[in-house]
Amino acid sequence: MDRMNRIKTWGASPVLVFGLLAAVLTGFSSVASAAWPERPIRLIVPFAPGGNVDLTARAVTPGMGELLGRNMIIDNRAGAGGSVGSEIVATAQPDGYTLLFSSTGSLTIAPAVSSKLRYDPVRDFEAISLVSNVPVIMLVPLASPGKTVKEFVAHAKSRGELIMGSSGNFSTGRLAGELFQGVTGTRFTHVPYKGGAPAMLDLIGGRIDVMFDQISSAIGHVKAGKVRALAVNAVNRSPEVPEVPTMKEAGVAGVEAGTFTAMLAPAKTPKAIVARLNEDLNKVIRTPLVQQNFARYSAESIATTPTASQAYIKAEIEKWRKVVKAANIKEE
Repeated sequence: MDRMNRIKTWGASPVLVFGLLAAVLTGFSSVASAAWPERPIRLIVPFAPGGNVDLTARAVTPGMGELLGRNMIIDNRAGAGGSVGSEIVATAQPDGYTLLFSSTGSLTIAPAVSSKLRYDPVRDFEAISLVSNVPVIMLVPLASPGKTVKEFVAHAKSRGELIMGSSGNFSTGRLAGELFQGVTGTRFTHVPYKGGAPAMLDLIGGRIDVMFDQISSAIGHVKAGKVRALAVNAVNRSPEVPEVPTMKEAGVAGVEAGTFTAMLAPAKTPKAIVARLNEDLNKVIRTPLVQQNFARYSAESIATTPTASQAYIKAEIEKWRKVVKAANIKEE
């Protein structure tokens, strides 16, 4: 007797029986999700300890652990611009016990620049939430004739070409500068430095004409009066320098840029687990203690839904791909 005949012999329709089986399996899945977490959760940070991404992760993990009832243990797996740690999570079991805490470089810039990545930030991960953002700020030497963004653009066009420094070929600052050029019609010769500090020294000395840098790195020099800040590449003004306008206020729209952080899980992680992580993470992000910790390195807090976070990451990849193509930036 074949399977269908046996089902009929039991006195139930195949549709009903298969429906009952599906319900049972769904029930088992729900029970498994409800029991989670039953052991500590590993949070992989694909960068070295002490950097902004690591500090942001360490600011939220204690509160997350309290809400979840389990320790959240940070595991720093630095290497290849964040790719090493990202690959570990991309291939981990989607059970909610291995998560990723990463940022702009490995989630949106690397996919826009490199064709050699062994992970896809959209396909291989379930975004839990965006966590923070450190905006980019546009800087010029004190001797620059550009006192405002409009004056700087006019100066740049009259000169034909200016020199832009950055902390590296694929840095957020470099791409922010390329995006600015595309929108304003200006032209810069890009000079990549081995880090932001030497580039800043040359900006202060007037040896380069412009720099787009993370506000956390630049704020001390701005407040000390060593460089001039023309605008913040963000939707809102920075509380660090409230007198500095946003790019849109300064007359240039569509050039927002910054270094964001996000928490993600491997693709196919149960939605109930992702929802629980999102709920608890957003609660922690909004606490005064975390807000104070973020402010120490000029980070703005963000709390988003998994759907909005996934959409944001996808949109940022596409934005930077267009910039990379227009600027003819080649992968190394």
